[in-house]
Amino acid sequence: MASDLLHKLCAQITGLQDDAAVDRHFQYALRILGSNFNSSSEDNEFEIAERIKKKLARQRREKDAAIFTELHRKLQGQGVVQNRGAVLQLLNSLSQDRPTSRLRGQAAQKNIFGQSLMKPHATSTPFGVNPPPSRTPAPGGSMTQGSTLSTGSSGISSIHSSARSDPSFEPQSLPPSYLPTPAQHRTPFGARLAWTLSKESGDKSSTVSRTGANSASKSQAQSVSRELHKLTMQENTSFEVSESVLLREIVYIFQGIEGQLIKLQVTKDGYRIDPKAGIPKAVRKTVGKLAECGWLYNKVRKYCDTRSTDKAFGLVGQSFCAALHQELTEYYRLMAIIEAQLQQEEDQGIDMAEQLTLRKLAVWTTEPLVRMKTLAALVDICTGKKGGALASAIYSYTQHGDPFVQDIIRHTLRLVVQPVYGTVLKWMFDGELEDNFHEFFVAGNPTVKNIRLWHDKYSLRKPMIPSFITQEQARKILLAGKSINFLRQLCQDRVNMRERDTVKKVITNNVECMFTQDLNSSFDKFVDVVYKETSSHLLEVLRTKYKFLEHLQAMRRYLLLGQGDFIRHLMDLLEDDLAKPASNLFLHNLTGILETAIRSTNAQFDDPDILKRLDVRLLEVSHGDTGWDVFSLDYHVDGPISTVFTSECIMLYLQVFNFLWRAKRMEYSLAGIWKGQMANAKLYRRLPELSPVLHQCHVLGCEMIHFIQQVQYYINFEVLECSWDELLSKVTSGEDLDYVIAAHQEFLDTIITRSLLDEKSRGILTQLRVIFDLIVQFQQIQDAMYQTAEDERLARQAFQDHQKSRSEKGEWAMTANEEKAEKQRMKEFQRGFISSTAAKLRVLSQSYQDMVQQFLVMLQSHSDVSLRFLSFRLDFNEHYREKEPKLRSPMAFQKVKKRTF
Repeated sequence: MASDLLHKLCAQITGLQDDAAVDRHFQYALRILGSNFNSSSEDNEFEIAERIKKKLARQRREKDAAIFTELHRKLQGQGVVQNRGAVLQLLNSLSQDRPTSRLRGQAAQKNIFGQSLMKPHATSTPFGVNPPPSRTPAPGGSMTQGSTLSTGSSGISSIHSSARSDPSFEPQSLPPSYLPTPAQHRTPFGARLAWTLSKESGDKSSTVSRTGANSASKSQAQSVSRELHKLTMQENTSFEVSESVLLREIVYIFQGIEGQLIKLQVTKDGYRIDPKAGIPKAVRKTVGKLAECGWLYNKVRKYCDTRSTDKAFGLVGQSFCAALHQELTEYYRLMAIIEAQLQQEEDQGIDMAEQLTLRKLAVWTTEPLVRMKTLAALVDICTGKKGGALASAIYSYTQHGDPFVQDIIRHTLRLVVQPVYGTVLKWMFDGELEDNFHEFFVAGNPTVKNIRLWHDKYSLRKPMIPSFITQEQARKILLAGKSINFLRQLCQDRVNMRERDTVKKVITNNVECMFTQDLNSSFDKFVDVVYKETSSHLLEVLRTKYKFLEHLQAMRRYLLLGQGDFIRHLMDLLEDDLAKPASNLFLHNLTGILETAIRSTNAQFDDPDILKRLDVRLLEVSHGDTGWDVFSLDYHVDGPISTVFTSECIMLYLQVFNFLWRAKRMEYSLAGIWKGQMANAKLYRRLPELSPVLHQCHVLGCEMIHFIQQVQYYINFEVLECSWDELLSKVTSGEDLDYVIAAHQEFLDTIITRSLLDEKSRGILTQLRVIFDLIVQFQQIQDAMYQTAEDERLARQAFQDHQKSRSEKGEWAMTANEEKAEKQRMKEFQRGFISSTAAKLRVLSQSYQDMVQQFLVMLQSHSDVSLRFLSFRLDFNEHYREKEPKLRSPMAFQKVKKRTF
């Protein structure tokens, strides 16, 4: 009982053995503790507290003074003990030196207990032996005046309500972490008693049974006795926790600080309440829900602390951390408000109805909890990402159905997108790319030379393209900045565009338009306007200043054999030289012939800048090659136009030229063959035995001419002209340089494919070259035949002239020997030369027809429709189809159909 404990305390302090003498001191102590103060009690309390602190300071016990101040503040904050001035007076009196004798004890009696009794505002109402009637509970569950009954709204104080009716019930001791420190144990016992009373009146007020005010004092005294006993024995096995302690713990948890009761379990990544704490299950759930806010705060704060010092995180990442810091700043304000509320309760002891409870705290933190959940979700999804990928991750949450969450995401996204938006503006308006952390979706390579600026220096980082920017917009943004750099670095053009400057003023401070394109189209319009104006200006510079179209026309006329009179005259001039072995050719001789051909044809009227770029190139020489095999024209390009006519494109042009030159040579050779046949048809009528051979040559020549004419028609019209017309339409209507380059590359690829120069058509091209070789062989056979026939004709003419001259002289026209020799020579010519030539022509004709038939079979199985149509024209009268069974088989068409569909 508290009365027994107080009686023992008085006996120990006075040193008296007589119970009657001790009772007098005991009664005085009760009067002091039970005294009521008037309206000036607060001033008296303050005066006594200041007196105690000054005394402790004079004794050089500053630490004890600080402990007393903290305990006094807690006692004031409970709002249950109303006669705090009397309690302080008692403690001050008890803190005097203990008397060493009975006389000193009697004198001390006046010193200890007389001060408060002599005060004019003190009463002599006893408290403890015969307690006064219970007072009416105040609203909110608190008791007025000396009552210690307190009921929390969260249910914590009712933890042992079922056990209080049991006389054997013993309230749990205080938690070990809340016991006085070693410095507190060294303080006077009165200070420790004040701490115990303050804890009992605040933290342990819920242990008092609600059966009535008469039993309240008794229960309180029992509780104080047991608590003092356990405090002395330090038996801390389990303990009951008040709501105020839990509130303070929760505030610590909110700020990421572990409390004494609530600890962070690293293995489970969560907070756990001390299982020894006497907290109901429902309250534990409430505390667990509140601790979630602290766990989320820890997650966000750790991310910010880690990434804020990471220099490689980039501007977008730092902006994200800044946005998180802004949200945490609002969270800190809430924590400050909660702490101020708790401090006010402890200092001023506000009404119970206005005190902060766990339920109130749960309501207060509802919105911050949602905010922290959102931020933690952003932290999770943004882990390991930076730059545009990080912005895309945040943007994916803007479709959330909760408007509150949407506002948080949009606010965060507004700050995160700011570096991306600023970089986009600098890139599109000035061509400047400041991306030290490789987080922008446009990548630059400073090691690339200007000659490869358009192709290799700038590119798109597709993983860094924000999801709110489409691929088409990203391409336009890339081309706009690339065009500006191309104009300034290669074209030396720094003309400012008016429309671009006008758009810049409108779009500069409107960062939200980038990620709100579903509601606002200003960003798309801005990208489109700047892209079109910059690209069109670049194309205009290439067309006017650098004569792009003129160079393109030159490629068509010279390297693709479009200038017919020039090519024909060049072949006439080069015929003798190109017939020589390739090792006997000299470049300077061929260059002179090229200049002669230019001056003699319409090529002389071209731009001098174009003509000086035209040159002769000799390809790599192989064994047995003639000049026809290694000769090639070349076209030199430099400056900005080399971006379109790259070295790879020039090699493709040379490859096509080589094929076209070979086909043109076949046409030129067959034209010579036909001319020879027409000229020699009448000439060799005197050689009747030669007529079958001439007929055979004529039939084979016509067959070859038909073949080459169809091939040339296919190349010149279906391949070159159609592709060229499509190229011109794309070049003139193109919106940017990339489109022009792609159109030009498509033009070359089409020519390569349809001219059988790609990898898939290698077998057909080989077959066609074999046919070309047979044509050359036929030309050689016919030339040799004409040479021998000419010798025979001249020999016979000479023999006739000899006969005529002798007849005119009156002599015999010929002798027997001469006649015999002439017949022998004619017989050898007929049986030897004509027979061998006819045999060669038959073999050549058969080989040619076999090659053509195989060529037609390959064409029919080709995937290109134009090449299949070529096979139809080559065999328009089904001459080869009748000889080749594969051409009559429908399997070839079925294969083509499968490939097509």
